Amino acid sequence: MKSLYEDLPPVEIAGQKFVGRVLFGVLVLVSAVVGAVTGLLLVYTTDLPQVEALEAYRPSSITELYDDQGRVIGSFALQRRVVASYEDFAPVLRDALVSIEDKDFYRHSGINFWRIVGAAYHDIQSGGRVQGASTLTMQLARNLFLSPDRSFHRKVQEAMLAIQIERRFTKPQIFTLYANQIFLGHGVYGFEAASEYYFSKPAKALTLPEAALLAGLPKGPGVYSPINHPDRAVKRRNLVINAMMEDGKITAAQAADARSAPLILHLQHDPNSLAPYFVEEIRRYLENKYGADQVHQGGLKVYTSLDVDLQKTANQVVLDGLAAYERRHGWKGNLENVIAEGTAIDKYQDPDWDEEPEVGGYVHALMTSSAVGIATLKFGRYAAALGQADVAWTQGKIPNLLHVGDICYVKILSLNPNGAARVSLEQDSGAQGALIAIDNAAGGIKALVGGRDFNESKFDRATQALRQVGSSFKPYVYTTVIDKGGSPNDTVLDEPVTFETVSGPYSPHNYDEKFEGTITLRRALAQSRNIPALKLASKVGINSVINYAERFGITAKLPPYLPVALGAAEITLIEQTSAFSVFPNDGVRVIPRYITKVTDYEGRVMEEDYPEVKDVVSARTARIMTSMLREVVLHGTAVAAAKMPFPIAGKTGTTNDFTDAWFVGFSPSITCGVWVGFDEKKSLGAKETGAHAALPIWMNFMNAAMAGKDPGQFEEAPMVPSMSFGQKLDTADTAAGADETH
Repeated sequence: MKSLYEDLPPVEIAGQKFVGRVLFGVLVLVSAVVGAVTGLLLVYTTDLPQVEALEAYRPSSITELYDDQGRVIGSFALQRRVVASYEDFAPVLRDALVSIEDKDFYRHSGINFWRIVGAAYHDIQSGGRVQGASTLTMQLARNLFLSPDRSFHRKVQEAMLAIQIERRFTKPQIFTLYANQIFLGHGVYGFEAASEYYFSKPAKALTLPEAALLAGLPKGPGVYSPINHPDRAVKRRNLVINAMMEDGKITAAQAADARSAPLILHLQHDPNSLAPYFVEEIRRYLENKYGADQVHQGGLKVYTSLDVDLQKTANQVVLDGLAAYERRHGWKGNLENVIAEGTAIDKYQDPDWDEEPEVGGYVHALMTSSAVGIATLKFGRYAAALGQADVAWTQGKIPNLLHVGDICYVKILSLNPNGAARVSLEQDSGAQGALIAIDNAAGGIKALVGGRDFNESKFDRATQALRQVGSSFKPYVYTTVIDKGGSPNDTVLDEPVTFETVSGPYSPHNYDEKFEGTITLRRALAQSRNIPALKLASKVGINSVINYAERFGITAKLPPYLPVALGAAEITLIEQTSAFSVFPNDGVRVIPRYITKVTDYEGRVMEEDYPEVKDVVSARTARIMTSMLREVVLHGTAVAAAKMPFPIAGKTGTTNDFTDAWFVGFSPSITCGVWVGFDEKKSLGAKETGAHAALPIWMNFMNAAMAGKDPGQFEEAPMVPSMSFGQKLDTADTAAGADETH
C-alpha cells in the first residue's frame, strides 16, 4: 500500500509537515492563552462584589433642614449629594458627559475593546502606567466597589464588574447611578448637587456652557476647578464642547457661541451659614436621637420652626446693633497684622472668605496697599478702597489707623460682579449679642442668633450662656404679688431701707439714686425701681418668687437671696424669652421647640412634634402683668419703643457695672429677647443699659417681623380693687421674710 507522500516531491512533503507542526503549536499556544486568561479571570473575579447589591443601592445623601415655609436652611452630609433621576439631568448634560467620557456608551456592553487596545499601546510606547480607556460603566464600578489605584489587577476587575452591571441594568439606570455618584470637587458629589453648588440651579436647567463645564470635571475635579483654576476649567469646557460638535450633538454655530461664553458662577451660599447656631442645636439633638451615621448619610428631611426671613432680619439687626455700640465707644485699634506674624499678603486666606459675601454683611478684610489718604482692602475675590470720609467716625487719619497687612472689620455696602466693592470701616472689640424670637401660639423658635460670628465661636449665647438678667427678673416678683391677690394700683413706699439678713445689713439703692415716695406697683415696675421690688419680694418671700420663676420655666438654680429679686440670678436668654411668652398667652407656657417633623429618605415620618403646653398662672394674672409691662414701653424705661405701630410690652434689664444689657418683650403673636455683653464679665461702658444697648436691636427686629401682618391686640386686663395689698406692704416690717433672704 502506498504512503500518502510517495508521489509528492521531497520539498512539498517537508513543507506540509512544517505547516502541521505550526498549526499544532498555534493550537497549543491558543489553549495555553485561553487557559491562562481563564485562570487569571478566576483569580481576579473570586473576590468581586455582587452587582446585585446595586438594585438596592442608595448613595449617601444629604440630610436637609427646612424652615416653616419649606425653604432649605441647612444640611448635614459626609458627601454633599442630591440624588436625582435620569430625567432630572438635562439632555445637554447627558450629551456632554457621553461625548467627553464615553462616546460609545449607548452601544458598548460595558467595555470598549478598541479604547483599551489604544490605551495599552500608549502605555507600551510611553512606558507609563495603565492609562484611561474606562467607560462610564467601568468608572461606576470603580467608584462603587474598587480602589482608585491604576494597577492591571484593578483594571481587569473593573472590566468584569462593568460587564455584569451592563447585563443587569439599562443604560439610563447606569447613567443615573454614575451621575449621582461621581465626585465633582469642593465636597460635591453628583451632577445635581454640583449644578446647585456652582450655578445655584437644578441640573435640569443647565445651559450648554454650564453643562460642558460640569462634564469636564470628572477627569480632575481639583485640576479643573472653576473656582480655583478658572482658566483650566474654561479650556476643559471648550474641549467638551468640541467633542459634542464632533459627535453631531451641537452645531458649529452653537459650539462657537458656547466657547466664547464667559465663565459665570453663581456659587450657592452655604445654607448652614444662615442660622448656624440654630442648625447646630438641631445637629446635636438629631445625633443624640438617631446617631451620627443616620444624620450625615441617611438623607433625612427635617422640618423646623425657623422663618428664613425673620432669621435674616435677626442676623442683620444684631450685627448692626453691635456696630452702633462699637462706634459709640470709639476706635480702639489693636489690629492683627499678618506680615508681623510672618504670613505673606498674597498667601493669607481668612475663614470669612470661604463663603460668598452679601451686601449688608460684615467680614474681615486685609489691607493690601495704601496711597495718600486711601487704603486698599481685599476680602475673597473682592477689593475695596477706603477714603478718609469712610473712617470719619474714628476721628483718626487712615495712615494712623491702618497699615499694610492689617486685618480689619468692615461692613459691605455694595458688590460689583467685576470684583469691586464698597465697604465701611467697623470694629470688633469682642462685644457679643444674642437674639431669640418665639412664636407665642406654637412655641416655635422663629429666629436665633447666638453670637457675632459662628466661625470664630461656636458657643451659643442664646441657649448656653448663663448671664445675670438684671431688672428683667422683676416681672416674676410682680407676678407673685398679683397672683396672690395684688393690684397694679396698690402702692408701695419708695424710700431708703435696710434689710437685716444673716449675712448682715443690706441697704439697696435705686439706679438714679433717688426715691419717689409712695408709688403704685404699675409705676414701680415701669420705672424699674429697685426698692419697691425688694420690698415686694421680702413681703411675699423670696422663695415664693423663685417658685414662680420656676413655674415660668426657669431651670437655673436660683439662690434664696433677696438680691435675686433685682436680677442677681443667671438665666439663659431662651428661658427668659420663653418665660415672657406666658404673659401674652393668658398664663400658658408653650415649651420652645425647634423641630416640627422628621422623615426618613423614603418619606416615612420618624417623629412629629406638637406644641407642649403648661399652665403657669391664671389668665387674670397674665393680663394684668401684660398691662403693667405695656406701661414699661409707654411711660417707663423702654419708652423709646412707645411709637412702634403695634401693641408691645416688655422689660429692660441692666446688671451692675453695665456688664449685661437685656430687653425681653412681646407682641400678641411673638416674643423676642435680646442680650448684649462681653463673654468675659466686663463692663460695656457707662450708660450702656438695656434700653440703650439691647432695646434698639429688639425694635429693629420687631418692626421687620410685624411688617405687613395683622398685629392683633392684647386681651384687656380685668378691673382689680386697689390699695388693700399695698397698704399692708406700706406698714409691713421691712425685716419680714428675713429668714428667706440670707
